[in-house]
Amino acid sequence: MANTGNKTLHKGIPTTGNAFVVIIKTDWNEDIVNALEKGARKVLKERGVRYKVITVPGAVEIPFAVKNHYAYSAKMPDAYITLGAVIQGDTPHFDYVCKAVTDGVMQLNLTIDVPVIFGVLTVLNKQQAKERIGGIHGHKGEEAAITALKMIALNNTLKKGK
Repeated sequence: MANTGNKTLHKGIPTTGNAFVVIIKTDWNEDIVNALEKGARKVLKERGVRYKVITVPGAVEIPFAVKNHYAYSAKMPDAYITLGAVIQGDTPHFDYVCKAVTDGVMQLNLTIDVPVIFGVLTVLNKQQAKERIGGIHGHKGEEAAITALKMIALNNTLKKGK
């Protein structure tokens, strides 16, 4: 586990031209998720990337929103960024939600033609979440946006057959 975020992730951020990203975020744990979104938007704005934000009730609904946006949107994005915060409680609900959203995002990455970036925090408590929105573990919203930019560039290269 990283102690201070992924230091190498910030190196070599590609120029992605006229990229468009859709951020799918949850209402649940709104203060944490809004901070994740703010970090992602900051990186995208700095790079001149256009974006749209779609809000869903909770983490389990994220894959549905990505799948249906991809299927029905007239404006196809170059990547999706999923943002949420699942914080463990006193029941096994945490485990089910984490598995559902993780499996859903993985399935999307295997079936649709654009990258879906996993920016959902799965933490044991709110303090751990705070440490991941600009604390000792970096800023996972910013990291999700950087990952999206790198995956857009990779996807563009792969589509060209290089």
